[in-house]
Amino acid sequence: MEIKADIVTAEQVINWDFLSPSDLDPMATVAQPDPFTLADPKTPWFSVKEAVLPFARFPGVDTILGPEMRSTGEVMGWDRSFGRAFLKAQLGAGTLLPTEGNVFVSIRDADKGADMLEAAKILVELGFAIVATRGTAGWLTENGVECEIVNKVYEGGRTIVDRLKDGHISLVFNTTEGAQAVEDSRDIRAVALYDKIPYFTTAAASHAAALAMQARSEGDIGVRSLQG
Repeated sequence: MEIKADIVTAEQVINWDFLSPSDLDPMATVAQPDPFTLADPKTPWFSVKEAVLPFARFPGVDTILGPEMRSTGEVMGWDRSFGRAFLKAQLGAGTLLPTEGNVFVSIRDADKGADMLEAAKILVELGFAIVATRGTAGWLTENGVECEIVNKVYEGGRTIVDRLKDGHISLVFNTTEGAQAVEDSRDIRAVALYDKIPYFTTAAASHAAALAMQARSEGDIGVRSLQG
């Protein structure tokens, strides 16, 4: 079933179980059913809210998130799939996800699961090369993802910070655990901030970013009014 129309009726809204997001014209106006008549109203869209944090205004600040953070604003991405909604939210917040290059991946053991593995495989399918620290590289290789090993900050030689400064890395997925790990990765976050390299510090956000980059192939990004 495919619905291509300027207006989708309330009766069609009730039957979302029979549709996938791709069945509906992204620019179609969706009529809202009476909320008092539906015990479990369903909607065929995703809304992703993103905080805007002014890290660049404060030289020397660490960009890792904590409970005391306060954003200076918020943006929202809306679309028929989660990936595209997340992509729009990142665009609204000023984060430009790359279309090519190397992705640095260094994640804590607790995050070495299905979501991060899927994220890495998506990036490889999109043509990106993976650069990883030894522990993460070993895990990725064991699971069929080719990657290049790079030294951590404290290991000496040519480290990931050097690669970042030289413009060899276009995206960073880095999750840490423990005070020492946070301190060791501080320079990575500082260079990423200064050079405007997209940086994600949780497994969930990293996975969402990979889905967003994959979703770009679904077509042009459109904008519409929520009141439309």
